[in-house]
Amino acid sequence: MITFFIGLSILLFGYIFYSKYVDKVFGPVERDTASKKRFDGVDFVPLKDWKNQVIHLLNIAGMGPILAAIQGCLFGPWMFIIVPLGCVFMGAVHDYMCGMISVRNDGLQITGMIKKYLGTTFFRISLVVVSIMLFLWVAVFVYGTGDIFMQRFLHQTDFTFDNPVAVTVYSAILLYFVVATVFPIDKIIGRIYPIFGGLLMLGTLCLVYGFITKGISIPEASLQTIHIHPKHIGWIPFFFMTVSCGLLSGSHATQAPIVARTVSDERDGRKIFYGMMCLESVIVMIWGLAAMSVMNLNLVPQKLIGTANVVNIVADHYASFGAAIMIVLAVLVLPITSGDTALRGVRMIISEALNICQKPLKNRLAIVIPSVMTTACILVWAKVGASSFSTVWRYVMFFNQLIALPMLILATVYLYQEKKNYFLTLIPGMFYIFILSTFFLNAQIGLNMNLRYAEIMGIVITIVSVAVLMGKLKHQKTVSVNVLEAEEVKEQPVKTESI
Repeated sequence: MITFFIGLSILLFGYIFYSKYVDKVFGPVERDTASKKRFDGVDFVPLKDWKNQVIHLLNIAGMGPILAAIQGCLFGPWMFIIVPLGCVFMGAVHDYMCGMISVRNDGLQITGMIKKYLGTTFFRISLVVVSIMLFLWVAVFVYGTGDIFMQRFLHQTDFTFDNPVAVTVYSAILLYFVVATVFPIDKIIGRIYPIFGGLLMLGTLCLVYGFITKGISIPEASLQTIHIHPKHIGWIPFFFMTVSCGLLSGSHATQAPIVARTVSDERDGRKIFYGMMCLESVIVMIWGLAAMSVMNLNLVPQKLIGTANVVNIVADHYASFGAAIMIVLAVLVLPITSGDTALRGVRMIISEALNICQKPLKNRLAIVIPSVMTTACILVWAKVGASSFSTVWRYVMFFNQLIALPMLILATVYLYQEKKNYFLTLIPGMFYIFILSTFFLNAQIGLNMNLRYAEIMGIVITIVSVAVLMGKLKHQKTVSVNVLEAEEVKEQPVKTESI
């Protein structure tokens, strides 16, 4: 448990000290935000800071924190050090910059920010990639929520579309997602999220109480516990692709701009965007502790290791019947509250790209209905075979981390233009260029290259990418200086000699 508490300390001190430095670098000021300037009663609505905190936490904490913890704990106790370090110096910085740059740009979505700071070509690519990822996310959240609910509360074992119960449950979840997406944010999400947040807190407390009463024991971080994954999977790049939520998650770049449109004061950004990412990391740590413990006790069958079924095993082991229900409900809150905002994100991104006003209900439905039909098709495909969901999840995680790159790069461009410490985002960006390129070169869904060669090529790609980026930044600075000097020359009065 010493390793676990060291990790919690890293998160605590990171939020207390490093977040203040990041906040100081960005420089939030008192000014009218988009929630007031562009108020439309639908997406641009000023909300209280505590409500924005709850909404952002539940937006970003989907199935990822649970599955990331369950799969991440297979790497051993070093997870409890790597996750908080990654959160403090990469993930929380990513979320903060995304949210605050969006606030500063009147609630621009991630694709809109990419267009402004990286250009039209990157915008077009990102629009396709982000949309695909959000559709996949919605399908995964319907899938995960429905299966856990049916198994726990309806005692179902058939999760195919041949089972009318499964069809009904999936349809009900999708219907809620539609309602939460088309209604104004303060009417549905703003009212029920505090209730969901209470359920999450209560379920987490039940789990922690189980730790205290039943006791818990995990191995400590040491040289002997660095490489203990049962499938001998290495840390680079696989851990950073597996454990995204709680460490660094590109999907958060689609969620932070949603809250950026409801922020009333820029100065609340630190506790909303940076703070809630740290809290999500705490959720990952707690569930990683629980999953590692039940596996060490040999309570998890071999075929269920690393799967969402570990949730029920944890709940049954650490809690009484009533408390176990609360724990499972707390888990179900996460994908429900991320699925609805993932679909909302699709609507907002598409409407912004096509310049479609979202005040009329018919305009919202015109985007949401085709989006739901697309999601349903992905869900059906995910249910076709036993390996289909695993394939969907692999692509979800790849796209998830892929989206983090343009966000970190555009944040670097923004800070460079503002003459501020752009290394805050450049260094995490460099690291994830290496992680993503190495993963793609090595993975079966990529080029299937030998890992050692993939790592070497990943380093080369990283160096070249950073060199190109810095070259463009310096060129941009030179062009800006030349334009400024030309304007100054034009403004100077022409001197004439008297005759």
